[in-house]
Amino acid sequence: MAERTVQVEIKRQAAPDKPAVWEKYELAWRPGLNITSVLMDIAMNPVTKDGKSTTAVAYDSNCLEEVCGSCSMVINGKARMACSALVDKLEQPIKIQPLTKFPIVRDLQVDRSVLFENLKAVQAWVPLDGTYDLGAGPRQLPQLQEERYPLSRCISCCICMEVCPQFNDETGFVGAATIAQAKLFNEDPLGKVLKEERLRALAGDGGVQECGFAQNCVQACPKQLPLTEAISDMERDVMVQQLKDFFTN
Repeated sequence: MAERTVQVEIKRQAAPDKPAVWEKYELAWRPGLNITSVLMDIAMNPVTKDGKSTTAVAYDSNCLEEVCGSCSMVINGKARMACSALVDKLEQPIKIQPLTKFPIVRDLQVDRSVLFENLKAVQAWVPLDGTYDLGAGPRQLPQLQEERYPLSRCISCCICMEVCPQFNDETGFVGAATIAQAKLFNEDPLGKVLKEERLRALAGDGGVQECGFAQNCVQACPKQLPLTEAISDMERDVMVQQLKDFFTN
């Protein structure tokens, strides 16, 4: 009986200004194989299916257990995490390519700094002076903890932005992840001191008004975050803040 193999096709690009090419690989199958393991196997023996020597495929990876969010890519036409994409559940040949809405760095690596710039724009943090002991933080009701916890599970994978039809250069839409994190920190007893600034930021260009509620984000999110609910809540809060600003200025 012939040895079972895995057929893989990877879109590669040596640099942003270089042409993209597809390379085919044939690897030995083993139980529990995921896409990250496939890329690691190629790195150990970078030879294409036709026997041509090549280089290891560049990609981002860290935790290997769907926590860090760094290994997001397009696998068989679907944006997902490489570490949780099991070979046995994928149609072959498995086609792997980088996220399409972010600048290419090399091969499967993309520059996702736009997400972090958006998070900075809405001040997605708790403003604390850590130079001295502030003591215990304020107590939170269990109901608030349960509401905030799902939003805190965001892994910054950018999949919600990849699948969003509104996330593009023309709209400048900040994306579901940024809006959800703004809600997370607005509901924090200490983070809400910046609530008004966050809402004003989301009222500007690329803010919540750009969302078309396609709901692709909530379907694709690997951590099942309540993204559309967060966007709806923030859209309401932004409108209320705009009315307050209108009547007080």
